[in-house]
Amino acid sequence: MTTLFLYSTTNIARCRRELVFGNIEARNVRLNVVKDVQQDAGRLARIAVGISLSEAMLIPPYVSNLTRQAEYGPDPRATNALRDCFTVFADAVEQIRNSLKQLGHLGSAGQAFEFQVSNVQTWMSAALTNEETCTDGFDEVPDCPVKTDVCDRVVKVKEFTSNALALVNTYVAREL
Repeated sequence: MTTLFLYSTTNIARCRRELVFGNIEARNVRLNVVKDVQQDAGRLARIAVGISLSEAMLIPPYVSNLTRQAEYGPDPRATNALRDCFTVFADAVEQIRNSLKQLGHLGSAGQAFEFQVSNVQTWMSAALTNEETCTDGFDEVPDCPVKTDVCDRVVKVKEFTSNALALVNTYVAREL
């Protein structure tokens, strides 16, 4: 999983660097970025949580828009599933945001550090649970394009959140 995530962040970094430096220098910059990130588990965890937050933040407004459209549809189960998804995803976004803030203010090793990273692990786990709850809410909804689209989008966000949590756990294991 880590390799796939590094590839994703590398592509983001590459795209940004190519816009600034051009293709030739971008290769060197990309190699340095990957090397730096791989050597700093805390930085990698913060980047992963930040990406997870960015991806998760896209879901509530999207689902809110679908909810307004679904209110006029024939199946109230879809509307209810969308409303529930909006609520739990708003919670997930807040939990990931709290995690990112906490990662930015970690104290030195010791009890304070352990407490702070425990908060991050708890919030990220709760966010993942909330994301899963969103897709679970569609279990009773008949197959339809809205269900498929929302669940596909949420699965992608869950992958980012799961990877971020795994990288946080790796960071914690290295530091404790």
